[in-house]
Amino acid sequence: MQLVLASSSSYRNTLLARLGLPFICASPDVDETPLPQEPAPMLAARLALRKAQALAPRFPTALIIGCDQVCARGATLSGKPGSHEAAREQLQASSGQWVEFHTALVLLDAQSGKHQSALDLYRVKFRPLSLEEIDHYLEREQPYDCAGSFKAEGLGISLFDAMEGNDFHSLIGLPLISLCRLLREAGLNPLRAN
Repeated sequence: MQLVLASSSSYRNTLLARLGLPFICASPDVDETPLPQEPAPMLAARLALRKAQALAPRFPTALIIGCDQVCARGATLSGKPGSHEAAREQLQASSGQWVEFHTALVLLDAQSGKHQSALDLYRVKFRPLSLEEIDHYLEREQPYDCAGSFKAEGLGISLFDAMEGNDFHSLIGLPLISLCRLLREAGLNPLRAN
């Protein structure tokens, strides 16, 4: 069965490639605007399912992986900053704070329409950051396409005092432990695939 990653994210592509399964990437066209008063976990779950479903007509016999991550500092949601100024604001607001990353995952069998899902929570505690440190970090890594304005797999790790969660990969955007479980349940075991 064809495996499709419903994402244009190079980070998710790199993570999925670690499993050694053949797959293709396709970008879903989904409005990611939060609904009024929508909590972060519900937003992530809704968008992950919508992304997978958006590709089902193009790939009617595939297993489609939909994924979405929402960064939350209390009730405040933070998306991809897109610019140095927005990233600086996000990191200043996160300085000294715990920030949560809700990463939802859906594995959709496009042929049957049935899906499995998982939701991972990963928390990071930012250390107190000076504006000079923030600007230096942003100039070096330019994480403007990353929720939370950092790359934990790179120099972003230096921004933290602590991390909590089951799967570090969920912080990067694709919870591989949960994905492997969903794939096995769908009959596609990465340890047995050819």
